[in-house]
Amino acid sequence: MPPNRLVPGVEVVAVPGRGLAVRTAEGGFLGVRTGHADENALLSLLSGDHAAPADEELRRVARGFEEAGYLADAARRPRWPAARRAVRLLGDPALTGPLAAHLTALGAAPRTTPAASPPETEDLLDGDPAAVVWCLDGPVPDGLWDAADRLPEHGVAWLRCHREGWQAYVEPLAAVPGDVTAAHVRARRLAATPAHRELAAYWSGPRTSGEPVRLTVPAAALLAALLADDLARWATGAPDAPGVPARRRLRHVDLRALTVTDRPVLPVPAVAPTPKRDG
Repeated sequence: MPPNRLVPGVEVVAVPGRGLAVRTAEGGFLGVRTGHADENALLSLLSGDHAAPADEELRRVARGFEEAGYLADAARRPRWPAARRAVRLLGDPALTGPLAAHLTALGAAPRTTPAASPPETEDLLDGDPAAVVWCLDGPVPDGLWDAADRLPEHGVAWLRCHREGWQAYVEPLAAVPGDVTAAHVRARRLAATPAHRELAAYWSGPRTSGEPVRLTVPAAALLAALLADDLARWATGAPDAPGVPARRRLRHVDLRALTVTDRPVLPVPAVAPTPKRDG
């Protein structure tokens, strides 16, 4: 049996008088029934230091760790596939800069380019990207993302974020027709607030403000990290993090406290035209 390290975030601790316990990546504790397995040999195996004597009891306990996904060999994150490496970045440099650095480190090949305002879908497909990410350090002007909402129909993933004052929104990744688009998010947000007229007016402008909100380096890094993680999970097929599925999740980010709140969001069904009345 080759040695296997525990996955990052999972640790084993010896509890006085109670044997071994696993601290999970979520911060909970689980007891380990080692039976007749040698605990020191098990700890040596899980730390990856060297191969320990692989008797039947040790194999039984190690299989339990593997089946639970606690061993690195069983839960290694796949590499970024070559077919999805090309990622086009649009928007404000304060966000696209750190995002490009994150994506490059993860194995993607990001390309930052300007965009027409508003662009055509064909403009966004220039360079044959596997995904398009658009980051705005401000509200989304009416119609700016209409063409990008059609990218999933062309097999291109579509991810975006924007800021409204001290609040930022990381919208769900749309990869196939039927996923949540930017238009769906706008419609859902308007439907969820009693101040829908005010919100619509805020989006369309004009807006009067005093001292502008400046996106801090930590806030930009947080937004970039959230975008990069969502895109990497889509590209590699890695499972979603616990909670709301990424393709149905709107993230609200408080830029003052740097806190993230996940909110479920669903596509808006197409509405049939109102039938004409006789006469």
